[in-house]
Amino acid sequence: MGSLGFLLTLVTFPGVVVHELAHKRVCDLFGIPVLEVCYFRLGNPAGYVRHAEPRRYRHATMITVAPFLLNTVLALVAFSGAVLSTPAGGAVTDVGIVGGILFWLGLSFGMHAFPSAGDASSLWGQTKSKWRASPTVLLGLPVIALIHVVNLLRALWLDLVYAIALFVLVTSTVPSVPV
Repeated sequence: MGSLGFLLTLVTFPGVVVHELAHKRVCDLFGIPVLEVCYFRLGNPAGYVRHAEPRRYRHATMITVAPFLLNTVLALVAFSGAVLSTPAGGAVTDVGIVGGILFWLGLSFGMHAFPSAGDASSLWGQTKSKWRASPTVLLGLPVIALIHVVNLLRALWLDLVYAIALFVLVTSTVPSVPV
C-alpha cells in the first residue's frame, strides 16, 4: 500500500470498520464460527474477518456481499443527513460541522462498500468445493468475476466514483431543509 493508499485508508477508517462488521454480523446470523476479527489496522488488508467454512453456499454469498449492502445503505443515510443539514438554496459549503461529518461518513462508507479480492477468493473457494454437489452454485461466478473487475478498477478510483455517485443520487432525490 502506497502512502496515498495508506492516508486514504486512515481517513476513511469508519468504512473499513463497517465493512468488516457486516461480514461478522452475517457470520453470527448464520451461526458460522468467527475465528479472528480485525475491524481496522494500519496495514494491508486494513481489516478482515476469518471464519469457518459456511455449510451453505448462500451463506458464503451473503457473507461476501453483506458489506456492499450495509455500507451502501449507511452511505445513503449519511449523505441524506448531510443534505438535510444544508439550508435550501445553500451551497455545498453551507453544510456545517454536522453535515460535514455526515458527508465524510457517507464518503467513507461508500468507498468501502465493494467486496475485496479476498472476499471474492473466499467465495471462489466455496464455488469450487460445492459445484459438483450443487451445480447451481455456478450462478455465483458472475458475482465473483464482477468483484474481481471492481477491484481492478479501484486503481482508477472506482470506489471513490461509487461514493460520489451515491452522493449525487441523494442530492437529486433528497430536498434541502428550508431556512
